[in-house]
Amino acid sequence: MNAAQLTAWLTRFAELVHAQRDELTALDSAIGDADHGSNMDRGMTEVVAALAEAPPDDAAALLKRTGTTLVSKVGGASGPLYGTLFLRMAGAIGDGFAPALRAGFEGVLARGKAEPGDKTMVDALGPACDVLDAGGSLAEAAQAAADGRDATVPLVARKGRASYLGERSAGHQDPGATSTALLLQAAAETLGGVQGQGEEATP
Repeated sequence: MNAAQLTAWLTRFAELVHAQRDELTALDSAIGDADHGSNMDRGMTEVVAALAEAPPDDAAALLKRTGTTLVSKVGGASGPLYGTLFLRMAGAIGDGFAPALRAGFEGVLARGKAEPGDKTMVDALGPACDVLDAGGSLAEAAQAAADGRDATVPLVARKGRASYLGERSAGHQDPGATSTALLLQAAAETLGGVQGQGEEATP
């Protein structure tokens, strides 16, 4: 996994977030602060600009810069959580994409204190990690993340601002899980030749 591959991934993620910014904000307006789309769009625009201005030499440096940029530029919970995801990935990317994503997931769990079923980004990220850990493809991981996103609709939020709504949070798709599904979609589209354990697939 090299810096060029990861740059393509993050650039595609930024494009998907920008295209769905209004949808992410609409989802967040129902159960949150109505700023997830704008915050993520601003943050990923800053990430792409930072990577273009001074391209990092290696994958770890790229992920670290992505994480620090998001922490400093994105408000609300999204900046710290996504920032932690990428910072933890930076420390494990040498072992491959799957171990790095798992490390990022563990960082999100520790930072956000959320568990599966709490109606957060964890519900999309966890299933994707499970697929990759089992040697599945990024396409399969992206589908697992999308399924996890959809499964947040009937849940009652137990973490974040949505938890203040109690039972009224049920019936709404979680915006964090939605943006996380986009992250995995971008990975499947740009890193599709990379298998779960970070090995190149044969054409």
